[in-house]
Amino acid sequence: MYTNLIVFVTVLAIVVERFIYLLGKGQINAKGLLEQLRKLIQANNVDRAIRICGSRNAPLLRIAKSGLVQVHRGEEALATSVEEALVETSPEVKKRISALWSLSNIAVLVGLFGTVLGLIRAFGAIAGADPAKRQEMLAAGISEALHNTALGLGIAVIAIIFHLILSGMAKRLVGDLETFSMKLENFLITQLRTNPNLANAGPPATTASGPGATARKKK
Repeated sequence: MYTNLIVFVTVLAIVVERFIYLLGKGQINAKGLLEQLRKLIQANNVDRAIRICGSRNAPLLRIAKSGLVQVHRGEEALATSVEEALVETSPEVKKRISALWSLSNIAVLVGLFGTVLGLIRAFGAIAGADPAKRQEMLAAGISEALHNTALGLGIAVIAIIFHLILSGMAKRLVGDLETFSMKLENFLITQLRTNPNLANAGPPATTASGPGATARKKK
């Protein structure tokens, strides 16, 4: 029973943490953000767009920022950066949700194990007990065994229900991230082709620094 209580606490911790993540960092209006970025990019205000995307550590904003900081490097670098950010972000969205399914199985097995132990103790106790008390001891042992089963099944049901809910939320968020990254990538590439000044509006390319760079400049 105590083992299943630990499993239950673990399930609750995962559920609460995932809900905080998906309802906090995951709840950003992708359509509104894309429209805001479009206006800034069309005005060649890439720096402000980057600052907006860096204001929070949210998956959607990280993907947007990964593309914006590569605007000055060209279409290929931009597309690669967005795709890499999407690949890195997707597992983060789904993190620990699959553990709920495993914990549900563990809860059932632990409950059954507790049931078996309870029955063994019950029948072992009545073997040498006073005949007048055997029925009472047997009933107490069976009750303990069934309590273990009920607890394990209850935890399993809770874990499976939240696994389904969180999996659906994560799947929807990953779909939104994929749609957003595709639209943003296509928009930025189109803007680079139609607006040559956009490449100069982003953050400047990093230049070498240090003694070696100084020596090369002197030459």
